[in-house]
Amino acid sequence: MQTAAPQASVAPLHFVPRHEGADIDGSPAPLKTQCSTCHLKDLCLPCGLTGTDLERLDGLKFARRRVKEGQALYHEGDRFQFIYAVRSGTFKSTLNLKDGREQVTGFQMAGELMGLDGLASGKHASSAVALEDTEICAIPYAHLSELAATSSDLQHVISRLMSREIVREHSLMMLLGSMNAEERLAAFLLNISQRMKARGYSASEFHLRMSRAEIGSYLGMKLETVSRTFSAFAQQRLLEVDKKHVRITDLAGLQQAFDLRVQ
Repeated sequence: MQTAAPQASVAPLHFVPRHEGADIDGSPAPLKTQCSTCHLKDLCLPCGLTGTDLERLDGLKFARRRVKEGQALYHEGDRFQFIYAVRSGTFKSTLNLKDGREQVTGFQMAGELMGLDGLASGKHASSAVALEDTEICAIPYAHLSELAATSSDLQHVISRLMSREIVREHSLMMLLGSMNAEERLAAFLLNISQRMKARGYSASEFHLRMSRAEIGSYLGMKLETVSRTFSAFAQQRLLEVDKKHVRITDLAGLQQAFDLRVQ
């Protein structure tokens, strides 16, 4: 029987140091790196925004926060206040099951948003834990909503981001409900490959930040099955794997062998 994972500690909020002209009441100063100049802008919140809308987004006061490996950005049940944009590193989203086990529901990379699960009830429906040393931008949702009320383009961007989260949940349901073990792991690796490529990295060689157990929890597979499936792929010469380092030697073959289309 799998034991419950220890509860991760919550990292303290780290604001960018105040500069001359910052708010007298101690509110965080604007980030020096604004959305319009961020290297992740084509993947993150400002995607598709131009002109006045992008300038208004730059005017919002974002706090930058560093989260160490193993620390939680927020816990399931915490009050929803911010949407978080991942600047660097990798997170996992988890749910605590009634029997004490941890269920991994997703992995977030640089350029992706977290925290949208709190929109419905005002409390986060999951926890977010850093899989390595990370950095995020904390975007006050109240301020973002006020800005969106004056911009149909920003409203559209937020709606698209929420839709993306729904699509991801549906993709997970498809993985768990209609695919065998090899198809699930292939879909997972192809998805990671696609996301790495979108960030300018190699689509065929990357380092997995999550453990085999965390992959298994996400895909609904036992640890032994995950390890055995990795070995099967290696024997088929579809990939080479050394602990967490993966090199896909036949990307087209991996796609063709299972006839998968990943989101």
